[in-house]
Amino acid sequence: MKSSLQPNRTLYPDIFHSIDFEKIIDHPNILIAAHFWETERYEAAKTCYKFMRAIDDLIDDYKSEHKTIASNEQARFETEVTTWITTVLNASENNPAHAKLMETIRKFHIPVWPLEAFARSMVYDIYHDGFATLQAFLNYAAGASVAPASIFVHLCGLTQANGQYVEPAFDVKRAATPCAVFSYLVHIIRDFVKDHTHNLNYFPDDLIAKYGLNREKLLAMAHGSKITTGFRQMIRELYVVADKYRQKTYEIMQEIKSLLEPRSQLSLEIIFALYLMVFERIDIENGTFTTEELNPTPEEIKKRVWQVIEEFDC
Repeated sequence: MKSSLQPNRTLYPDIFHSIDFEKIIDHPNILIAAHFWETERYEAAKTCYKFMRAIDDLIDDYKSEHKTIASNEQARFETEVTTWITTVLNASENNPAHAKLMETIRKFHIPVWPLEAFARSMVYDIYHDGFATLQAFLNYAAGASVAPASIFVHLCGLTQANGQYVEPAFDVKRAATPCAVFSYLVHIIRDFVKDHTHNLNYFPDDLIAKYGLNREKLLAMAHGSKITTGFRQMIRELYVVADKYRQKTYEIMQEIKSLLEPRSQLSLEIIFALYLMVFERIDIENGTFTTEELNPTPEEIKKRVWQVIEEFDC
């Protein structure tokens, strides 16, 4: 039997052709890249992301309908988040959903800290409507986005010995943070229309004011009004920050590459390439910043993944 440490040139095309790119909607980049792991590791990713998605959707869906969380509702939502994280810390083996989560955490040595960081970011969302400064946003991104990114990088970094998974041989949080912030910055630009038409704003207030914008102007542009010069200037500043984190992500990928199994090396290159696809579509000078403009089509994503596979050298 071929060890998972050895590259398999027929395996990657087979996995590629098994993916239905049209049907991957939630966490598309993560799920596409995770397909290239063995099945049980891929299922572990799905279990963790489903757990995080539940509490994230609870808060975002409420804000989409009510704009903000009223003070008399905030305590209730915080209790929901506390209950959510307690599920991990005190999960019951008698509950099938809990048992699956516990087994996933145990078998794959998944640390609790990413979920705790995610919970803190959810509590922030309950009590805040946006971010006062760019630095506050970056701090938030290093919590909200570092959770899913860290779980992905953790699962990527696992190796196998004697039929057991072995924890990554590098600092997962350090490796995941640049990627998390880069992807989050890409997300808020890509999802500008969707977010603002659902009462969600992730652009920092200091940048909004700096470029002569406000929530009403942002909402109008999300609904199709002409993109202003100030908006393009704000996007340019965010783009420059994102580019710095893009470079840091590339550097850390090169640093940890030799510590990853070949299939994990490929999956990491794929997810980075998929975020780059969106980043490369940002047209600061002439873009309209619509979802259609910034979101690659399933066919374009499929072509990019195949390109990474063809160029993969391991």
